[in-house]
Amino acid sequence: MVSLTAPYVSGFLAFREVPFLLELVRQLQEKEPDLMPQVLLVDGNGVLHHRGFGMACHLGVLTDLPCIGVAKKLLQVDGLENNALHKEKIRLLRAGGDSFPLLGGSGTVLGMPTGVPLPSLSQALKSHNRSTRPLYVSVGHKMSLEAAVRLICCCCKSRIPEPVRKADFCSREHIRKALGHPGPPAPRSLKAQRPKACPRGDSGESAGSASSPHRQADRTASWGRCSAAQRQLRQR
Repeated sequence: MVSLTAPYVSGFLAFREVPFLLELVRQLQEKEPDLMPQVLLVDGNGVLHHRGFGMACHLGVLTDLPCIGVAKKLLQVDGLENNALHKEKIRLLRAGGDSFPLLGGSGTVLGMPTGVPLPSLSQALKSHNRSTRPLYVSVGHKMSLEAAVRLICCCCKSRIPEPVRKADFCSREHIRKALGHPGPPAPRSLKAQRPKACPRGDSGESAGSASSPHRQADRTASWGRCSAAQRQLRQR
């Protein structure tokens, strides 16, 4: 876990985060050279950037590894806008792998938004089988746009590529443990939930089941209140 010292400035994310990512790659190369990746995926942009050189470009050049930028939101540069026309193109992404080029006002193809396999998405999120939210894929270093799009599609079991998704999950879990924050509460079992209706027995428990004296007293009192209410109804 590291402490970021540089402030966040839009368009200058590389100067804030790349030094730490570069150090991680260097340590991996020294300690586990057999595990060096063939391609780096960056949760950010490559040439789809205000200056045509985003974080994926920085990291790729400094590591000399092929690098791809994978963003979840459109960076509106060179005339690109998230307007009605762009949303209509997104709506036409029907199946996994469908894509359209991001053509800037200068005539340069800055990136490619690509749909991910919709069946996998519906399996992960259940109700998102008609989702059309794309990923924005752009070249970082030593990678063509077409190859980058194909590779990202192969890495997706849900909307986010698995290397990026798992890295995000593992980092959040590490931070949670390092800071001593409790994890998410475990879901309650349906069998453990107490019935809301009035119990039909003296203790409200089936034969052979264990119950604390306090719970037995609560259930006995509840049974008494129900019985009194029933007697009042009969008297009326």
